[in-house]
Amino acid sequence: PLPITGTVTASFTRRMNAIYARRRDVLVDGLRKAGWDARAQKGTFYLWVPVLDGYDSTETAARLLREAGIVTTPGVGFGRMGEGFVRMTVTVGETRIREAVRRIARMRW
Repeated sequence: PLPITGTVTASFTRRMNAIYARRRDVLVDGLRKAGWDARAQKGTFYLWVPVLDGYDSTETAARLLREAGIVTTPGVGFGRMGEGFVRMTVTVGETRIREAVRRIARMRW
């Protein structure tokens, strides 16, 4: 195997950071347009998104799965302080994120 130099590692890291930032921005922008209070978070490939009024995290995650085919994680699964949020990830490609946002926007809450 070839050794990985610091230059290659730094370049790769910058490229991956840019990819995840772009995916995050697509998700946040799409969710906001659909009426969600999504906010860009740095340093992670997850987003903690507040659930819509009148719903808890488990019900929100269940509806997203059932009605839009989108897997999210109920915040309460991470402890009581996570209630009121669902966790979404940007580890899938931008095309899939755009499709997910379209599906969410079509839902009636």
